[in-house]
Order: sequence, then C-alpha cells, then structure tokens
Amino acid sequence: MRLAATLALVLATALAGCTRDDGSLAASAQGNDRYVQGSGAIEQLGAASRGTPLVLAGTTVDGGSWSTGADGAGKVVVVNVWGSWCPPCVEETPALQQAWAAYQAAKAPVAFVGLDTMESPERGAAFLRAKGVTYPSINDQASGGAPVVALAGKAPATPTTLVLDRQGRIAARVSGPVTEITLRTLVDAVLAE
Repeated sequence: MRLAATLALVLATALAGCTRDDGSLAASAQGNDRYVQGSGAIEQLGAASRGTPLVLAGTTVDGGSWSTGADGAGKVVVVNVWGSWCPPCVEETPALQQAWAAYQAAKAPVAFVGLDTMESPERGAAFLRAKGVTYPSINDQASGGAPVVALAGKAPATPTTLVLDRQGRIAARVSGPVTEITLRTLVDAVLAE
C-alpha cells in the first residue's frame, strides 16, 4: 500500500513538471511556447446559469476594431482563442472557417471573432491570410492585453471556443480544438432559444 502511494506521488510530481504552467498573465505575456492545452471538454450552460454578459473589445490583427457591443449586439457570438504557434489551433482553423461561411451564407444572426494571443498582429494576420480565414480576429498584444483580462479565466486553455448568447453571456465552451459539427450544434442550440 505504501509503495503504491509513493509511486502515485512520484508520477503526479513528474506529470506536474511536464505540464507546469502557473496560468498567470505574466507567464502568458512572455510569449514562451508553454501553454495549457484543453482537454476537449464541452460545457453548456442553461440560461439561468450564464452570469453576466462578456464585454470584449480590441484592435484586430489588421488594425481595425471589434467589440461585442458594436459587432455582436443581438447576435450569437463565437469567440475563439487561438495562436498560430498552437498546433491544435492550426488544426481547428478550417472547421471554424467552414462554420462561419455556412452561417454567413444562411444570413444567420451569428458573429465570429478570434482572439489571437501571444504573438504580434502581423504574425496573426499572415496566418489568417494563409489559411483563408474571413472572420475578424482581435490581437491581444495590439489591444494591451485587455481582451484576455475581459475573459476573466473563462478560456484557460489554448484553443478555447466560447459561444455567447444574444445577451452576450457564455452559453457554451469547448476547451481544446473544436470540430465544425460540434460548433454548429452548440451555436444552433443557442440560436433556437
């Protein structure tokens, strides 16, 4: 029994060393390659459990501006936290673009916005151009870090996708890469409310 407990402690310590990230904004601001990768967990919140609206605003990778108040008002908003340095983010990019294109073609009241973290706006913009992404992305660096602060810990992993209801409250979250079918299912559920 004692041997099993000792082995468990050694294993836990070893794993913690491999995934150590204090989650602080200071660590994120360093731009290092350590990041917390999501587990793929999908969470949905009922209307009574959604809390206060998320207020998100910032400078886009191309120098424009985007805000939930002006660009997302009255719409279901998809917020995707990403970075071109993040392999799961690169993997999910086509799914996000396909979902965005489908909602645009249907003229659905849905807005998408990326939140590009831990890289320059130029690098983020180059990545989006290369991948053919047509929805806007706020760059956290160009926005003085305010967008990440506005998320108040709601996106602890990279990537994370949030679905906001028409009042701007978080209705769903995917921690890790999202597929098109998962995203559309979550968005459609909120659209149907």
